[in-house]
Amino acid sequence: MKEYRGLLILLSAFNFVNGINVFTIVGLLEPLSRDLGVSVAQAGWLLTSYALTFAVAAPVLVALTGRIGRRRVVTGGLAILAVASVLSAFAPTLESLLILRAIAAGGASLVTPVSLAIAAALSPPESRGRALSLVFLGLTLAQVVGAPAGSWLAFTFGWRSVFGLVAVLSLPCVWLAWTRIPPGLRFDPVSLRDLGAVLRNGVILLTLAFTVVFLGAIYMLFSFMPTLLAQTMNYGRDGITLALLAYGAAAPFGNTLGGTLSDRVGPARLLVLICLVLMIVQASFLALPMPGVLLIPLIFFWSLVGWLFGPSQQVRLVALSPERAAVLMSLNAGALYVGIAGGSAIGSLALGWVGTEALVLWSVVGLFGAVVVLLWSHRAATLRAAGQG
Repeated sequence: MKEYRGLLILLSAFNFVNGINVFTIVGLLEPLSRDLGVSVAQAGWLLTSYALTFAVAAPVLVALTGRIGRRRVVTGGLAILAVASVLSAFAPTLESLLILRAIAAGGASLVTPVSLAIAAALSPPESRGRALSLVFLGLTLAQVVGAPAGSWLAFTFGWRSVFGLVAVLSLPCVWLAWTRIPPGLRFDPVSLRDLGAVLRNGVILLTLAFTVVFLGAIYMLFSFMPTLLAQTMNYGRDGITLALLAYGAAAPFGNTLGGTLSDRVGPARLLVLICLVLMIVQASFLALPMPGVLLIPLIFFWSLVGWLFGPSQQVRLVALSPERAAVLMSLNAGALYVGIAGGSAIGSLALGWVGTEALVLWSVVGLFGAVVVLLWSHRAATLRAAGQG
């Protein structure tokens, strides 16, 4: 791992830019909706458009580009992201922005799974977990600064400045990817046949369904947190930025702690506990307005518990089919965005139909559904391991 540490850090930086591209959107929905003359619920489809495209594109494009050098794939993905971000800064309508966000998602969907595959291939088995954690750290750190930075920029300089920031960050990454990633990397290429084999496995699909439902329940509420705080707490730019900063600051701690707790408690047991705690935490937003001295720590704790999820779910998936870990990583990345898309879409409906109180209640119901799917998938995996399923 030491030999390739510089490359792993660079791959982490690429994922940081990818994360900034995603997480800044949450903070710009309010200013964008006013500027383009649409509702916040309609603007929320920017998240849905991006997430759905990423979810479909990640496994398919990874499979289709499996025999192309990894340097070319990552560079191409970053180039697509950069160009789409530049054009997004000048988009005249919500409709054109939705199309450009889908194109950006296509580029981004090549960067994260392939960078993780590079890290896994270059690292010996005894340090593979640390290598993957280092590369994934970029996305985690993007959660820290993405939403609050997007909120501050959008309220201060306008929402177009957020896409300008993504373009400024991604353009040099194109050059770095081309010059720093070793040419000719094609480790054990994934094919459409491998993807098809995984998609025919009912236990794996059920396990991936937990990712979808869990993330959907969280993003149902998180996607519209600025609106919720604006309506119930009368928060403006600074208050919303502080709240999103508190949420982001907990992400690295949750991601790191999640791996340790998963080893000690067991992944399935930990995930059940996470869901139960989050049900209580998200239901507590029904008590808004509340003093900021209580709200900010609550948001921090909400994020901390939610980010415990990642390591445990990855352990569950890899255990089902270790030889197809690369395929499973791309599918899980896609499932993450399906959850984000579904949660954002349902949140838009709840916000538009019955208001913010229903938004909170629906998110709690979603977490209950996640527990049901988790227990179902765990039982199916246990039966299959015992030769009974």
